[in-house]
Amino acid sequence: MNVMLRSVFLASAVLALAACDKASEAPTQAQAQQELRAPTDGNEQSWKVYLAGVVKQNMQGIRNSPYMYYLPAPTVEDFQAQYERQLANVSDTIARTVLPGNMLAFGSPDSAKMADLIVEAFKAADPGSFKDVRVLFIGKTEDEARVREAVAPSGADFVFVEAK
Repeated sequence: MNVMLRSVFLASAVLALAACDKASEAPTQAQAQQELRAPTDGNEQSWKVYLAGVVKQNMQGIRNSPYMYYLPAPTVEDFQAQYERQLANVSDTIARTVLPGNMLAFGSPDSAKMADLIVEAFKAADPGSFKDVRVLFIGKTEDEARVREAVAPSGADFVFVEAK
């Protein structure tokens, strides 16, 4: 099921990227970032659309489709099982490493749980193994430092976007 959700999420992101209008009247990145607001209702579909929009704004220099990881709100019935499956997926990806020019993007209505997942998963990263890979964390400022610290040894380009 998790693979199916990831596939749907990736397909949504690819469609969003394909629909990007690069016309001169397009808003600047700063303007577009200001327009995106994190959903406050915890609705899964709204969050996925929001995350895809933030990822789209941070794709400069990325040559491949991003690896996008999402955790639902912890109020969903099988949250712990979803958390554990997502942690296993991310840990496997990190253990295999990711080629330069790629992005791993993380977001959730529960920033602290997503931060926990990233910190745990990046324990498997070899030092310097993520050079020229972008790790995008969309979350709360109080979680940024510990995620940045966990990702740093991997050599990844860490980008934080506050979910507000």
